[in-house]
Amino acid sequence: MQTKRSKRSRIRAAKPTGGKGHKKKNRGAGHRGGRGNAGGGKKGDAKLMKVTKGIRNMGKHGFVSLKKDLKIINLHILQTELDTLVQKGKITKNKDVYDVDISKLGYDKLLSKGHVTVKLNISVKFATENAILRVEQAGGKVTLLAEKPVKKNKKDKQE
Repeated sequence: MQTKRSKRSRIRAAKPTGGKGHKKKNRGAGHRGGRGNAGGGKKGDAKLMKVTKGIRNMGKHGFVSLKKDLKIINLHILQTELDTLVQKGKITKNKDVYDVDISKLGYDKLLSKGHVTVKLNISVKFATENAILRVEQAGGKVTLLAEKPVKKNKKDKQE
């Protein structure tokens, strides 16, 4: 039974270049004058202005940071929202002390902007020194859930 040969194989059999012009032109990007915007010459600058709208440094630059953005909350926001958070059941109140788990509220770090007038027992991943100081001055306590790891020296490992 006869089968029809593929078009690709017929083109390749007809010429050693397979329709690419001279056989040396099918290598890399030589025949087209390079890759991308290369080889534009005089007219390339005008072309570049149209394509990039005047921005001359095309391509990738810099790096992508692997640091994750921390979600922060200030003390004054926490202070104003205490009663609504108690009503919603997101924090608890024992006598005159509010127990707040900030990570359950969706925040990672406590900042010190604002004044505290009530006692707060706060558990949080990160907090600034001033935030801890202000909560403690009001009679509360801050518990840090994630402490920064302490790097050991090479001398400590040998001992």
